[in-house]
Amino acid sequence: MSRFHSYLQSAAAIVSSYTCEEPFSSYIKQYFSRYKKFGSNDRKTITHLCYCYFRTGRSLDVLSVEDRILSALFLCQQTSHPVLRALKPQWEEAIHASPVVKFEQIGLTYSEKTIFPFPDRLSCETDRALFEISHLIQPDLFLRIRPGKTDQVRSDLHRAGIMFRELEKQVLVLSNSSKIDSVLAIDQDVVVQDYSSQRIGSLLQLLIDRAVPINHVWDCCAASGGKSILAYDKLKDIHLTVSDIRSSILVNLDKRFKLAGIKKYHAFVADLSNENAIDLSFTKPDLILADVPCSGSGTWGRTPEQLTCFQSEQIDRYALLQKKIVSTASSFIKPGGYLLYSTCSVFQKENEEVVSYLEDSLGFEVLHKELYKGFEWRADSLFGALLRKRVETN
Repeated sequence: MSRFHSYLQSAAAIVSSYTCEEPFSSYIKQYFSRYKKFGSNDRKTITHLCYCYFRTGRSLDVLSVEDRILSALFLCQQTSHPVLRALKPQWEEAIHASPVVKFEQIGLTYSEKTIFPFPDRLSCETDRALFEISHLIQPDLFLRIRPGKTDQVRSDLHRAGIMFRELEKQVLVLSNSSKIDSVLAIDQDVVVQDYSSQRIGSLLQLLIDRAVPINHVWDCCAASGGKSILAYDKLKDIHLTVSDIRSSILVNLDKRFKLAGIKKYHAFVADLSNENAIDLSFTKPDLILADVPCSGSGTWGRTPEQLTCFQSEQIDRYALLQKKIVSTASSFIKPGGYLLYSTCSVFQKENEEVVSYLEDSLGFEVLHKELYKGFEWRADSLFGALLRKRVETN
C-alpha cells in the first residue's frame, strides 16, 4: 500500500511544480534525471498518473491534487489499474462505465464543457461531445508505409512480434508503447505520421485525379518535413523547395530527407510573417504547402497539459500570424496555382476564418476543405484546405 501512496505523492509533487514553461514531456524527463531513486516501473506509473491528471483539464479543480490524480486515473482507465485497486477499490466496478457515470461516482457532474476549455471556438464540423471525451484517451501510434515497402514492413513487424492493424492501405495502427525504432527503418520504409496528417494526402490526390501538372512544390513552413515527404511520395517527380524560420530545423530536415531518399531539393531560412524580409528568386511553384504554426489544439490528446496551460488570447495571435504567412506565401503563386493550407488546430479562427481570408482578400477559390476528425480514430485532429489562385479575366 505504501508504494502506491508514494506514487501518488510523487505525481502530486510533479504536477504541482510544473509551470507550463516547457512541454511536460521534457519537464518530467528532467525531473527523473534529477531524482535517480525512481526505477523504470516507478517512472512509468508516476508518468501515467501525471498525464491522467492533465487529461481532465480543470474539471476536477474542486478536489485536492492527490484526489484529482486518483479521480483522473479512474476517468481515463478502461481497465483495472493497481493504484486504483489499492487506493480506491470501490471504483473498480465502474471502471468500464461512461464518463458521465464516472463523474457521478466521484461526486461531480459532467457536461460537454467540462474538460476542453474553449468549446465555443471550435470549428463548426466538430462533434463537441466526442471531441471532449477523446482527451481522456491517449492517441494511438500511426505509421505510413512508403511506396513499395508494404510487404517488408509487415514481415518485420510480424517477426518482431509487434501487434498492428491495418486501418487502410499503407496505414498501420500500433499501440503507443510499441518499440519500433530497432525493427523498422524510420523514414526509409515507414514514416511515423498521425492518421489525420496522412489524410491530408487526399487533397494531393485531388490534384492527381484532375491530372493537374505539379512540378514545383514549396513547403513554406517545413518544420519536421512530414508533409514534404508525403508530397514527394504522392506526386512523384517533383522539384522540392523547403523553408522554415529556423536554420536548425533545416539541418535536421536534411538528415531526414537523406533517410527518405530525397536528394535534390532547395532549402532556405525565411520569416514569412514579414513580407519585406523575404526575397525569393526561385521559379514560382505550382503548389505551396502551408502547414502553418498554430495552437496545436487538435493534438492536445498527446500534450494534455495544454488543456490547462493554453491561454485563449493565443488563438487570436496565431490567427494573425497565419494570415501574415499565407499572404506572403501566396504572392509567389502564379495564377492558376495551388495552395494547400493546413493546421493541427480545431479552432474556427485558425481554420475556416483563414480560408475565408484567402478567398475574400487574396484571390483564391476553395476546392475542398475539411476538418479531419482524429477524435473518431484515436488520432489527432487536423484541418486542411486545397485552394486555387484565381486567374484574372478581362
